[in-house]
Amino acid sequence: MDLLAKVKAHKEKQHKLKWEGTFAEYLELLKQRPHLAQSAHARIYQMIEQSGINDVNGRKVYRFFENELFGIEETIERIIDEFLHPAAKRLDVKKRILLLVGPVSGGKSTIVTLLKKGLESYTYTDDGAVYAIKGCPMHEDPLHLIPEELRATFESSFGIRIEGQLSPLNKMRLEKEYNGQIENVQVERIFFSENNRMGIGTFAPSDPKSQDIADLTGSIDFSTIATFGSESDPRAYRFDGELNIANRGLLEFQEILKSDEKFLWHLLSLTQEGNFKAGRFALISADELIIAHTNEAEYRSFVSNKKNEALHSRMIVIPVPYNLKLRAEERIYQKMIETSDMKDVHITPHTLYTAAMFTILTRLKESKKSTITLVNKMYLYDGKVVDGFNEADLSLLKKEFLNEGMDGIDPRFVFNRISSIMIKKEIKTVNALDVLRCLKEGIETHLSLTKKQKEFYLECISMARKEYDKIAKREVQKAFISSYEDAAETIINNYLDNIEAFCNQKKVQDPLTGKDLQPNERLMRSIEEQIGVSENAKKAFREEILIRISTYARKGKSFNYQSHERLNEAIQKKLFADLKDVIKVTSVMYTREGQQSKQLAEVVAILKNKYGYSKDSANELLHYVGSLLNE
Repeated sequence: MDLLAKVKAHKEKQHKLKWEGTFAEYLELLKQRPHLAQSAHARIYQMIEQSGINDVNGRKVYRFFENELFGIEETIERIIDEFLHPAAKRLDVKKRILLLVGPVSGGKSTIVTLLKKGLESYTYTDDGAVYAIKGCPMHEDPLHLIPEELRATFESSFGIRIEGQLSPLNKMRLEKEYNGQIENVQVERIFFSENNRMGIGTFAPSDPKSQDIADLTGSIDFSTIATFGSESDPRAYRFDGELNIANRGLLEFQEILKSDEKFLWHLLSLTQEGNFKAGRFALISADELIIAHTNEAEYRSFVSNKKNEALHSRMIVIPVPYNLKLRAEERIYQKMIETSDMKDVHITPHTLYTAAMFTILTRLKESKKSTITLVNKMYLYDGKVVDGFNEADLSLLKKEFLNEGMDGIDPRFVFNRISSIMIKKEIKTVNALDVLRCLKEGIETHLSLTKKQKEFYLECISMARKEYDKIAKREVQKAFISSYEDAAETIINNYLDNIEAFCNQKKVQDPLTGKDLQPNERLMRSIEEQIGVSENAKKAFREEILIRISTYARKGKSFNYQSHERLNEAIQKKLFADLKDVIKVTSVMYTREGQQSKQLAEVVAILKNKYGYSKDSANELLHYVGSLLNE
């Protein structure tokens, strides 16, 4: 009943938004809210901008897309900066088709779907409200009622420019229903809906031999010709083509280059002049954003044909490559799982990350101008620090292959493989090794891959496996160190005492004998060597630590080994090296009673409570790392 009450309240809220009045009353609305007369392009741009913009490392990230699309922020920024924003300002790009070109499952359709759904919701807001001539199948702009010779005066009074001419149907209605008195023409507020074919259209090509141009421009209603007497009477015409119903909003042209040429040429007039030809009428005005998409192979074939130059010149082409950021790819898989009915299956930490590593590696190209490895390139693209490379290198790498990301493994393939594991009832948890094995099987049996592609993709699985092995070792390392927290504190205190004495050229007092001793160089180097601090750099490193301690003390904060990122890493590695033999033994050792050792139980508890593993997956991880260390 609570749900039904909410449904009722929702309907009442929508009903309150409805408005109907005369054209004269609509003009009074425009005086107070001139933005109501904005163009389709401006409305869509405002919808996106009003959702908010975040600045992430100097790049604009539009909140409108951020929870649905990951890793293609640069592409979205290009769509808005190179097309939507200038089109909203009535610059010449408004007279273009926006064409998204990219591989399958790269996000092209999702971009369009988000715009369509967003536009539906936006028309229910005050800023996105749309008003149309009542009863018009094309929900025409009421301002088209104003005669051409009076439009300059109207613009100077209202600050609103009018584009487009009154449609043949509304010309007739104006004379027959309203006796030419435009002030009495009824105007209503409309709400876009793809399902109701209001303001949002979708055109999908089919068999060129059977598809009719009427799907795009409407058709004659032969049943009414006897009533109205002529095919040129607009009342005998169905204004129900996708170009008609998308007026004032957005038209998605799916797989545009698969369409027959006769459909494409109809777009020339619409894009350039803002009108199109339908039936036996003069040109019909339409204000709509046309957004199309296709794959790269079809686009290359299209541009190579000289007779397509006129249409190509009326397109703004934006490449939509696959995401190349590791963490973003992981978020794609997380979202796919969250929207499924399998979100209760336990997926161990780093599993989706490992799958993402494989996917990203397949999309990258080996640099011919740099010594960087494919794995390090993957990390650099993800924003991680890679020794020997910086922001300038990143910029050069991105410019080396302009089509990087236009091929490789698509996320659907990867998720299909993950799904095939998750659906098995006997599997309680899914780990990274399960996924890599399943991906390997999928590639080996993939019918459309060439031998060369298979070899490269299998090598990418091998690279991802090696990176996962490092992650698994680090994970166990951290868990063991957490159970040896006291040992870590002892090491750090000894190290800090010794570097302080070294830098100040003093001696260290032995805590047991009380004797003054020289700083323990062997101890200090055993820690520093863990992170590659050279003999020549040791003095500078030690002084840096003391400066950090002094800074903390001045701010009244306590310093520990976690206060310095590199020192933290060094202490962890040192402790792990000292504990390696313990890990080798405890990760595979059982007592006669079948219970795991006390130390192992503590580590399992840490992996479970602190790092998100289940008991079973924690044990699997320990056995796996133990086998790696015993190799």
